[in-house]
Amino acid sequence: MYCETCSESFSNIFMDHFQNPRNTGYLIDADGEGKAGDPECGDHLVISIKVRDKRIEDICFLVYGCSAAIATSSITTELAKGKTLDEALKITDNDVANALGGLPEVKMHCSLLGPVALKNAIKNYYDRIEDMKKCLMYHD
Repeated sequence: MYCETCSESFSNIFMDHFQNPRNTGYLIDADGEGKAGDPECGDHLVISIKVRDKRIEDICFLVYGCSAAIATSSITTELAKGKTLDEALKITDNDVANALGGLPEVKMHCSLLGPVALKNAIKNYYDRIEDMKKCLMYHD
């Protein structure tokens, strides 16, 4: 599909994830939350994850941004869902772009949002576990 505004072509997969994004919303009982982007001046993404047995059981996102920010956020959640935390940490911007059938060069920066927010959510999950362990140590 061709975008007259930005004079670029987008794949059918891209358009599907832009028009019908998957895993939107926020997990109230999230085990981890990660952010990427800058809410003051552009695209901003928040990913929340639910973890069970070191595997991403559920994942949701909220994004503010252009069509590429929406599509890349959606596909990132699809790539991560069901993966172990170690597997999810290996998801790259190139994985995101390739899963969408490619991105125009001017939109490649959007493919970074998902992996960065995902890594931050996983880090937040591990930080929460460490904080919990510290609390338990002080109460023994």
